[in-house]
Amino acid sequence: ELNEQLLVQCREDRQRRLRGQSATKEVLLLEDIAAFRALPAGDFDATRKVSTTASSLSLVRFDCNDYSVPVAYAHHPVVVKGGVDTVEVFFKQTRVAHHRRLWTREDVSFDPRHYLALLERKPGALDHARPLQDWDLPKCFGVLRRRLEAELDGMGTREYIGVLRLLEKHPLGPLTRAVTKGLRCGGLTRDAIAQFLLPQEPWGETTFRLDGREHLRRVQVSRTDVSAYAQLLATPAGGLS
Repeated sequence: ELNEQLLVQCREDRQRRLRGQSATKEVLLLEDIAAFRALPAGDFDATRKVSTTASSLSLVRFDCNDYSVPVAYAHHPVVVKGGVDTVEVFFKQTRVAHHRRLWTREDVSFDPRHYLALLERKPGALDHARPLQDWDLPKCFGVLRRRLEAELDGMGTREYIGVLRLLEKHPLGPLTRAVTKGLRCGGLTRDAIAQFLLPQEPWGETTFRLDGREHLRRVQVSRTDVSAYAQLLATPAGGLS
């Protein structure tokens, strides 16, 4: 029985040891853990980066597909950063384009906003520009275009593109509300609609303060005497000098 126990123990020891090593796996693992380097402080960036140049059509190629960039960056060197779900384009550390990644081949992802600056100079191409063919905008934008083209003749289309260019800095939701408000009150131009995108502070909750306006403390405003208007109305027209 003793010999059998010794044989079992020897067999277990051999199983715990690595071939060519003098210690068991447990001991070797502890030695390896002690020698490990610390993990990086930041998260691993699971993306692939490629340096390329934007084409004359404002497109960059990444993994067999093309992605648009603003026309201002055509012919410029850029860095394309591709992840699992997104593709980003950077110019001198600034992100200039963002797309959902395509997993097909030889396809194109257009962002219509990237071509509005060019269309503003060539408004006649608005209805035929390929990047805008599948652009589904709320109905109020179509109404705005028809009214602008009816009221401003040849400049209406250009003014409408100027309104669309507000999407370069503002999300579609706020701009849609601004366009709706402009249609309701007759403010149809780009500048008028841009005013509706500014933060509006409730006037009922504002308080005028003299902080930083110390010179206004010496201003005395007399109480309005409405009787002067009555005297003016009673004066004959010929008596005015």
